[in-house]
Amino acid sequence: MIDFRSDNTAGAEPYVLEALAAVGHGSSASYGDDDVSAALQRRVSEVFEREAFVFPVVSGTAANAIGLSALCPPWGAVVCHESAHIRVNEAAATSMFTGGAALLGLAGQGSRLTTAELAACLDRTAWGDPHVSQPSVLSVTQATEMGAVYALDELTALSSLARSRGMRVHLDGARFANALAALDCAPADLTWRVGVEVLSLGATKNGTMTADAIVTFDAAVADELRYRLKRAGHVASKGRFPAAQLDAYLTDDRWLDSARRANGAMARLTAGLAERGYHPDPAAQANIAFVALPEDVAAAWGEAGVQFYGIEPGVVRLVTSWATTAADVDAALALLSS
Repeated sequence: MIDFRSDNTAGAEPYVLEALAAVGHGSSASYGDDDVSAALQRRVSEVFEREAFVFPVVSGTAANAIGLSALCPPWGAVVCHESAHIRVNEAAATSMFTGGAALLGLAGQGSRLTTAELAACLDRTAWGDPHVSQPSVLSVTQATEMGAVYALDELTALSSLARSRGMRVHLDGARFANALAALDCAPADLTWRVGVEVLSLGATKNGTMTADAIVTFDAAVADELRYRLKRAGHVASKGRFPAAQLDAYLTDDRWLDSARRANGAMARLTAGLAERGYHPDPAAQANIAFVALPEDVAAAWGEAGVQFYGIEPGVVRLVTSWATTAADVDAALALLSS
């Protein structure tokens, strides 16, 4: 089987397993008070070129919901794209952890927010009216759920507009490394330099086993997260194990190498599909593509041994991972041609 269902279906990078084995003996302080967790804090600050605070969690949903809870009051609203994972796929986790905040989904170009849509939303808000949830946080997904990538100037414009109305800024980076690889920029350029205060740092999709993280550049938010994470059950007693995964992930640009492989596999796949008359919409900039395939063609492809998700009649979603090889892609394309 050739698996294009999700980057979650891939295993863990060998270096992650080696890092886990290295900390799997002896004893160590609990609840993140160990040397490995301290090394991760230093690593994250080095990667992001300023003091940063990192909190490992078990999933992207936890990173999003708990990270947003430290930014948004219960009477507030998180403004996001209508297709955002926090709004569509996380069972109202953000509303639960914030104590009731609303999620306002806006339309946009493909899967991306625009400053025009955001400005219109903020202009029609009854500011100061206690009957209305007050827009408090802008949440942007990078790369988006449909595989598009915001340019830095787009993120800067969105963030600047939100902050001009007193809002905080959150980045859902479930595929943050894939976006970095696509833009070829520094992690700082894609976060605090464009006004992001809290990042949900995805790593599981890109090679770790059980470790995503919340990263914040605000010490006050970090102080609050220490309590919120404990209350939510997301402080691991053996904190060295998620910390070891993330530290290995961020060492020597391994995470970017993994993302480049995933993005490269998708570029190879979409180029081959285009040669056969099938084009992703929107254009695939990271490692996800939505492609219109006739239902009989998609069914035959699946029966031949290629795994993917049908999103709606005539549309399939294809996702490559760090483990997808050129041989996998070529074999899948050959099966589509047969």
